Amino acid sequence: MGLPKVILYYGFTPLSDPDAVRLWQRTLCENLGLKGRILISTHGINGTLGGDMSALKRYVKQTKEYPGFKGIDFKWSDGTGSDFPRLRVRVREEIVSFGAPGELVVDQNGVVGGGVRLTPTEVNQLVAERGGDVVFFDGRNAFEAKIGKFKNAIVPDVTTTRDFVGELESGKYDHLKNTPVVTYCTGGIRCEVLSSVMKSRGFNEVYQIEGGIVRYGEEFRDEGLWEGSLYLFDSRMNHEFSDDVTVIGACERCGTPTSRFYNCANLACRKLILLCEACTADNISKNCSPSHGPR
Repeated sequence: MGLPKVILYYGFTPLSDPDAVRLWQRTLCENLGLKGRILISTHGINGTLGGDMSALKRYVKQTKEYPGFKGIDFKWSDGTGSDFPRLRVRVREEIVSFGAPGELVVDQNGVVGGGVRLTPTEVNQLVAERGGDVVFFDGRNAFEAKIGKFKNAIVPDVTTTRDFVGELESGKYDHLKNTPVVTYCTGGIRCEVLSSVMKSRGFNEVYQIEGGIVRYGEEFRDEGLWEGSLYLFDSRMNHEFSDDVTVIGACERCGTPTSRFYNCANLACRKLILLCEACTADNISKNCSPSHGPR
């Protein structure tokens, strides 16, 4: 096998026959020996795939031949060769599960009514110009921010993306409705939808980072407004943008700085738990974190 890589991507475009796209994508991936997850809906496509770099390049080339997908931004990172156990290609009501499929409007240019797109450089310029008025709003699950986030960001108390609508409608963020809010997420897809959901609920000045944390980290590494590690939904678990990373996570057993999540070994729990290297060996059910389950 050649050099293993992972690609992360999404594209919002109207798809009249998602199941036909699913069959095409599954066949394409199987022929190229790729594994990972692809979600397809009438709103577009969202995928993370791992495999040989040459196979992934062929995948990108053939996927971009579909008119609606030609503008997709494929984000590349190093893989291990065993990042995904299998291939899953599925049709869903939403490619990001906010629980509001009827609310999202998509046309040939992407999401309609979303936040203003900012490049990483433009994000820094906005903060330089507006200072402390700018609020970063995390569009991920709350646990992801334990190991990395934008400095002074608001991290909503959500365990899934479906919780965001309720959070926004609770009123606890109404004081931000006339404030410049920069939404962010891993690769950009969650804040595409989140920014649209926020604007439809009265938030007047909403931005989104083009390419998400991935593109920001690639440009500024650990010398910008991001701090810590990026959580990943595959076997790698996390990614650092440089050797100068600031570790902001803490072991849930002893408090030692760490950026590594593990599945709690308590079979009644199985939640993700932050552990340092020393405590990993004691990741057994009787040592389950008090916040995860009984000792």
